[in-house]
Amino acid sequence: MAQASKIMIVRHAEKPAASGAPYGVATDGSQDAESLIVAGWQRAGALAVLFAPSHGPLQNPGLATPQFLFASGVAKHSESERPQETLTPLANKLGLTIATGSLKGQESQVAAQAIACGGIALIGWEHENVPLIANAILGNDTTAPQTWPGERFDLVWVFDLQPDGTYAFSQVPQQVLAGDLPTVI
Repeated sequence: MAQASKIMIVRHAEKPAASGAPYGVATDGSQDAESLIVAGWQRAGALAVLFAPSHGPLQNPGLATPQFLFASGVAKHSESERPQETLTPLANKLGLTIATGSLKGQESQVAAQAIACGGIALIGWEHENVPLIANAILGNDTTAPQTWPGERFDLVWVFDLQPDGTYAFSQVPQQVLAGDLPTVI
């Protein structure tokens, strides 16, 4: 079975405050606590250009244009639309469908689906569980950081297939919006 040559993971883009402004905004413009805030929608648009530039090469050689997109599905225990919203501008630009069959709590399943895609995959997920996906891809819990800081929305975790069938881990700072840091976790 063919393995993905590269798997990339992004945390969903900026979210609403626990209470008060800024508020989430659904695609129809209505206030929605499960959607991205305006800055998150800006990041989602910027990610479309980061991963699929309209002109010229990718801004970082560690990245690639995805052929397969995965995001956590919406369920009663995880009603967030943010992972899907984060990838939607890129999906629209590339004409791809976002696979949403895996839910929060099914990180091993989405990792297995990404590995089995046989191409280049991008996963959008919520930050607390991104390390679980990384661990499933890497086969250990010592290579990748085991926490994703709550204030960081500006990184891409990258897994490159090695000749022996394992994946090498690296991080790429997105640097697409003002305030994005040039550092990794």
